[in-house]
Amino acid sequence: MTLPTLLVLDADPLPRLGRLTGRARIEHADESTLARRLPYADVLLVWDFTSHAVRRAWPGEGPRPRWVHTASAGVDHLMCPELAASDTVVTNARGVFDEPIAEYVAALVLAMAKDLPRTLELQGARTWQHRESQRLAGTRACVVGAGPIGRAIVRTLKALGVTCALVGRVPRTGIHGPDDLDRLITRADWVIAAAPLTEQTHGMFDARRFGMMQPSARFINVGRGQLVVEEALVQALSRRWIAGAALDVFEREPLGPDSPLWGLPGLIVSPHMSGDTVGWRDELAVQFVDLFGRWEAGRTLPNVVDKQRGYVPGR
Repeated sequence: MTLPTLLVLDADPLPRLGRLTGRARIEHADESTLARRLPYADVLLVWDFTSHAVRRAWPGEGPRPRWVHTASAGVDHLMCPELAASDTVVTNARGVFDEPIAEYVAALVLAMAKDLPRTLELQGARTWQHRESQRLAGTRACVVGAGPIGRAIVRTLKALGVTCALVGRVPRTGIHGPDDLDRLITRADWVIAAAPLTEQTHGMFDARRFGMMQPSARFINVGRGQLVVEEALVQALSRRWIAGAALDVFEREPLGPDSPLWGLPGLIVSPHMSGDTVGWRDELAVQFVDLFGRWEAGRTLPNVVDKQRGYVPGR
């Protein structure tokens, strides 16, 4: 029996795929070898989900894998017109990051409401300065992105007493459409971006939208860096159009040492870690092995990405 060839776009540490022993011939590639190896692969596992190598290599000549799985929620790093137009099935790691990211957002909301960054700063300076903090219950959040991550954020914030409005690509029961976004952000205390990167969402948080927010509002981005026009956010915080912000994703990663974002007052910077909890890589590997079992048995795969929309459709 000829075993299917599984090609892994490597990142350190490598995925634990021991359960596939005897079920697949596993080969490895990096950015320099991916284009050469693609025509001989039945399945591609994009373990290095920070790489854009797939987008560059896919348009080449020869056969292409029948199935591509990326160990990430977003697929913007690998999608290109040729892949979108192909018969190749693309799946993502939907379900692994939902709760961790929701917890991270809740931590940021609590930290800003309770002024924890300032408390730690004063502690470092050995300064006793009594202050009042914000009551979280009764505040309003507008969560942009109605996928599993956005819905998990809403559930978590509601448990803290926050009134939440969820905005998706199309309006449906319990979810607002894009036409409601401007109205909702003008009333929100917390504006949280958790949307995928598409043509429609690129640069959606610009100077106009930051200018519409309340002076007391805080903005959080755990979606994609390109959802935000960073120069507009710098302006909004510098001119105190909004009270604060937290970014876990950026237009260019890693964030360069010369970026003005590092020293911006009222901004919390974290290095794209909101979904990365202890053991997350093992969870990603287990998920892929389970999907591989479905694929080799000819069963329908979950987490199938709509390649035209750029995300997994669903409620």
